[in-house]
Amino acid sequence: MVDLSSDRLPVAVIGAGPVGLAAAAHLAERGVPFVVVEAGDTAAAAVREWSHIQLFSPWEFNTDPAARRLLAADGWEEPEPSALPTGGELVKRYLQPLAELPALAPHIRYGAAVTAVSRLGIDRLRTAGREEAPFVLRLADGEEVLARAVIDASGTWRQPNPVGANGLPAHGEEDAGAWINHGLPDVLGADRERHAGRHTVVVGAGHSAANTLLALAELADTAPGTTVTWAIRGADPAASFGGGGDDELPARGAIGSGLKMLVETGRVTLAANFRTRAVRRLGDDPTRDQVELVSRNLDGTEHTLTADRVVAATGFRPDHRVTEELRLELDPIMSAPRALAPLIDPNMHSCGTVTPHGYRELGHPEPGYYAVGMKSYGRAPTFLALTGYEQVRSIAAALAGDMEAAHSVELRLPETGVCSATSGGEALALRLGLTREQHEQLLHATAKHLGTSASASDAVLSAATELGVDHTAALQLAAYAAEMFDSPGAATC
Repeated sequence: MVDLSSDRLPVAVIGAGPVGLAAAAHLAERGVPFVVVEAGDTAAAAVREWSHIQLFSPWEFNTDPAARRLLAADGWEEPEPSALPTGGELVKRYLQPLAELPALAPHIRYGAAVTAVSRLGIDRLRTAGREEAPFVLRLADGEEVLARAVIDASGTWRQPNPVGANGLPAHGEEDAGAWINHGLPDVLGADRERHAGRHTVVVGAGHSAANTLLALAELADTAPGTTVTWAIRGADPAASFGGGGDDELPARGAIGSGLKMLVETGRVTLAANFRTRAVRRLGDDPTRDQVELVSRNLDGTEHTLTADRVVAATGFRPDHRVTEELRLELDPIMSAPRALAPLIDPNMHSCGTVTPHGYRELGHPEPGYYAVGMKSYGRAPTFLALTGYEQVRSIAAALAGDMEAAHSVELRLPETGVCSATSGGEALALRLGLTREQHEQLLHATAKHLGTSASASDAVLSAATELGVDHTAALQLAAYAAEMFDSPGAATC
């Protein structure tokens, strides 16, 4: 017979990604029983799908304190805090070792996809006895898992936004699915043949779009006939360029500077005010035939783009269908918890200006259920891993009864700093294929040319030519130097 008393049942954590494993680490430290149910066959299954991408935040912002403590006790060697990992390195050096710890591994169930969450014997309408009833998590194979609370860290990776500009799939989008990549295709690796020598249209204006555009421009240097168009709904791409040298994360600023250079030099063709309404196949073979994207303006005029491939870098949205029988209070605009929504509104905040928040802001009228991580942000694109780690720290403290710790929420996000040119330049250099040693050589050579060059960007170009650095890489590094040092009010430290 199953003991249904709340102190005997585990906390169920949905998802074994970065935030889900961090939740498990905090629960383990506090001695709170837990079970992690992961739909994939391995930990961090979604992260592995973008393992080729270099993060714009360093290791210090991508590891959780409780996880670090557990790993250190097991002899883990912590990566250099200021270094920038790829998704693959994040898995290999942090997430996989964390999932294999004796404190976590026995409590993680793989291949356990959650299809629905409710209360034992109670539907959404019934109030009497609701708080005392355990949660029921129904898995894809029909098994049901009982829990005293649910931390939903399932993320949004499996729920990409459509290409359609109005939030709905564009007419014909599903039919043209074989031509469309969502997320972050590996255009320099596994997906190279799909894009080399062909025309790719990238739809979207966020950092995922910027990463893909930079990679496609790099591909064009070695694959003749490769062309790139960037389709955005707005008239001005300036917001996508970010803060350049003033960005609170230098690597992210480097991405924006590089993208700005590609547009200004014509390496990437900008299609502004392009609001995709339809996608039409122009044949049946995705390896040979093209598709046509159709934009319709408010006055009824249409514009078209013809492409061999389409990358939909349009972001993601949460899937709340599995919790339809729970009493959730979601913001009608962002699909985030109502109390959290104004704190993360992308119209008012960047990822570095989010107000500290914890279990209270993440709560719902359904006591004991918390969506965390990317899912907690709904459609807001401003999430940082560090935010999710603080969320689960607060929730774990509340579930352990340590309300003082649960209330004491301190979110230390990266601050704006204009004196971080070196780390930003290194991030861009590494993304462009240079080694750290080559970047150091470039810095020394640039310093030598500064006295005889008209600007910092000219010095970088001269140094790159001297060292034989690829021309496109040199232009992107020079563009970042111009953002950092040649513009009014740029850094001088």
